[in-house]
Amino acid sequence: MMKIKPFISLVGLIALTGLFSPTNSMAQKQFTLEDLNFGGKNFYRMRPEARYLTWWGSKPVRQELNSCSLIDPSNGKETTLFTLDEINEWAGLTASEDKIRHLYNVEFPYADRPIALVQNGHEDIFVNFKTHKTEKKQERKQNTQARDWNQSSAATAYVLDHQLYVTDPNGTDHQLTKDGSRDIVYGQSVHRDEFGINGGLFWSPKGNRLAFYRMDQSMVNDYPLVDIPELDWKPAKGESRAAKADPIKYPMAGETSHKVTVGVYDLSTGKTIYLQAGDPTDRYFTNIAWSPDEKTIYMFEVNRDQNDCRLVSYDATTGAKLKELYHETDEKFVEPLHPIQFLPWNKDQFILQTQKDGYNHIYLFDKEGRQIKQLTSGKWVVLDVLGFNKKLKSIVYASSECNPIQRNTWMVDVNSGKRTLLDNGKGYHYARLNAAGDALIDSYSEPTVPHAYEFITLNTKPQRHHYFTAPDPWKGYKVPEYSNGTIKAADGTTDLYWRMVKPVDFDPTKKYPTVIYVYGGPHAHNVDATWHWGSRGWETYMAQKGYLLFILDNRGSDNRGKAFEQATFRHLGQQEMKDQMEGVKFLKSLPYVDQNRIGVHGWSFGGFMTISLITNYPDVFKVAVAGGPVIDWKWYEVMYGERYMDTPQTNPEGYAQTSLLPKAKDLKGKLQIIIGLNDPVVVPQHAYSFLKACIAAGTQPDFFVYPGEPHNMRGHQSVHLHDRITQYFEDYLKPLSAPAEKKAE
Repeated sequence: MMKIKPFISLVGLIALTGLFSPTNSMAQKQFTLEDLNFGGKNFYRMRPEARYLTWWGSKPVRQELNSCSLIDPSNGKETTLFTLDEINEWAGLTASEDKIRHLYNVEFPYADRPIALVQNGHEDIFVNFKTHKTEKKQERKQNTQARDWNQSSAATAYVLDHQLYVTDPNGTDHQLTKDGSRDIVYGQSVHRDEFGINGGLFWSPKGNRLAFYRMDQSMVNDYPLVDIPELDWKPAKGESRAAKADPIKYPMAGETSHKVTVGVYDLSTGKTIYLQAGDPTDRYFTNIAWSPDEKTIYMFEVNRDQNDCRLVSYDATTGAKLKELYHETDEKFVEPLHPIQFLPWNKDQFILQTQKDGYNHIYLFDKEGRQIKQLTSGKWVVLDVLGFNKKLKSIVYASSECNPIQRNTWMVDVNSGKRTLLDNGKGYHYARLNAAGDALIDSYSEPTVPHAYEFITLNTKPQRHHYFTAPDPWKGYKVPEYSNGTIKAADGTTDLYWRMVKPVDFDPTKKYPTVIYVYGGPHAHNVDATWHWGSRGWETYMAQKGYLLFILDNRGSDNRGKAFEQATFRHLGQQEMKDQMEGVKFLKSLPYVDQNRIGVHGWSFGGFMTISLITNYPDVFKVAVAGGPVIDWKWYEVMYGERYMDTPQTNPEGYAQTSLLPKAKDLKGKLQIIIGLNDPVVVPQHAYSFLKACIAAGTQPDFFVYPGEPHNMRGHQSVHLHDRITQYFEDYLKPLSAPAEKKAE
C-alpha cells in the first residue's frame, strides 16, 4: 500500500524550505505560492541549484540539458563526453517526435564500455559515444503496468494489460500468463507497498531467472471510488455523460485480505514454477533476494498479526522449501524492510538488517543461517546500506549515529568491525556509491547550506573533494528565523526534536498567532538537519504573513529506535497527542506566542492528528485544517492498520478510543477538512462519516474536495490547496477580534 505520508514533497523538504521577504529596494514586492509551492509556476526557478550526477563505472558524470561531461573528482574539472545533438545524430533520430529532448536521465549501464542508454519514449537506444554509432535499439512497450530491464542478460520483464511478459536478449517476447486481470495481478507491488515493497519483478544477478509476485485479490471487497469527467470531456456517440464508477480493491482492517504467491521463470527452459511456501492466506511475503549463483531464492515471511517473521530459502529450479534461516518475534510487531545481501567477496555470507536489539543494525550470517556477529550497534539506526567496498572488505551505509536528525555516510570493516565516518559529519547526506565501491557522490544539505556536493574516495583514510555548493537563492532578501531544539516527551525522559519558524520582522515584544504543523505517524518525521531544519515552503509563506510555525516529532515517528516507534502500539494518536501537548506547553512559556490564537494543520496521519487535537483539546486549538484525515482505523487498510492497532476484533478498546466519530460533538473551534475525491489511501468514507457525525452532533466543520485527485493534490492544484489552507487561518486565526479589524488591514 502507499504508506500514509505527510503532505510534503521530497523536493520541497530538501530543496525549497524558505521564502524571502522584499529588500528595501523592492519595498512592497511579495512572493506568492507560485514561488514557494512545488506545483507553482516559479518553484523550479527559486529552489537551490542542483546538479544531475551519475557514475560511468568509477567515473563521475554530470548530466545536463544539452550535454554530458566527465568530471575529474580531484579538481572538479569537466570534459564534454557528448552533446544532445550528437546523440540524436549518432542514433539516427531526425524526426522531431523521435528525438531525445534532454540528457538528464542518460544512463551508463556498462562500467567498461562507452555506452550511453537514452530513451525517446518508445525506444531504449544504446549509443556508443566513442564509435559514434548506435549498437542497439529496443522497443519500449507503451502503457505497461510494470517494467524491469536486466543489465546483465539484457532481458526485459513487463506487465501489459494485466499479463506478464519477458523479452529475451534476442528481442523475442514470451507471454508468461493468461489469467491476469484486475483480480489476478502479476509483477506489481503487493501488500499495499508495506514491508519495503515497491515492485513485483525480481531479476536474478545474471538475469537468467525472474522471480515475480502473483496477487489474487478476487476475495477482497471493492471500494467505490467515482471518476468525475474532465470539464472539456466530450462523450463518444451513445456514451453517457455521467460520472463513472472506478472501484479499487481495498482490504480494511479485520477483513479478508488478498493472497500472494511467488513465481520463478527460467529464460533457458521457458518454464515457470511457484515457490512451495504453503497456504498464502493471512501471510505476507517480502524482501525477495537471490543467491549469487541464482540457484536459491530468499524471502521474509510474516504472519497476519505481524509479530512473527521468518527468513526462508527456496530452490529456484523446483520451488521446494529448503530451510528456515532466521526467526524473529516481537510482542508488538516485527517489520522486515530490507532483503538480505551477500558479500561480494564471500558468497557463503550475507548481511541482514533487523532492530531486534532495539535499533536497526547490520548483522553478518553464513548461508546456513548461523549468526556470525553484529556489525553495527548503538542507540542509533542504520538507515540504508549503500553497497560494498570489495578491496577493503567493508560495507558502506547511512545512519543516524552522528545525531538523530542527521543522515551521514559510514563504512564498517566486516573483519574488524571498525566504523569510519565518510562525510563531514553534519547535515543530511544522500550518497551514491560507484560500481567498484571505492568512491561516492555525496549530495547533502545543512541548516545553513542549501545544497552541496562532494566526491569521496574510500580508502583507509577517506578523502573528500569539494565539487559544488549552491548559492543561497534568497541572498539579500529578508527571511524568517529558523531554529531547532528539543523538549522532553510526555514520559519525562525522551528527547523530542522541534523546528520553529518565526514571523518575518519578528518582534519579541509582540504576540503572534501560532500554527502547529503535525504529522506524527510511523515511517516519517518532519525535523531534520537539512536547510532551514527541513522547513516546508508553506511555513515560510505563513511566516511572511505574520505567523509563528512550530513542528514537533512525537514518539511514534521514525529513525529513533523500536521503543520510540512502538510507544503508540494499539492506541494510535494517544501518546502522540500527549507529546504534542508538551510542545504546546513549551509554546505557552514563550512571551511572544498568543495563547488564544493557536492553530493546527496536518495531512494524512497528520490530518488524523489535527482533528484529534482540536476535538480533544477544544480550549487550546482555535482553528484547524485537516487534509486526507483518518477518522476511524477500522476503515484503514489491513497491513498498516493491523501492524499498529491489531484488528478491530482483538483490540476493540483501542479502536473505540482512537475513533474520531465520538469526538464530533466536542468540536468548538473552526475546522476545515480537505480531501481528494479519488483518494485510494485514506478513502473518502473517513471524511464523509465524520461529517455525518458532526451533523448528528450539531457541530459545524467546513469541507472542501478536489475531484479527480488522489491522496495528495497534484500539479498546480497544490498551489490552490495551500492558498485555501492559508486563507482559512487568515480568516479565523489571525484576526484579533472583529471583522472590522480585518477590513482595516
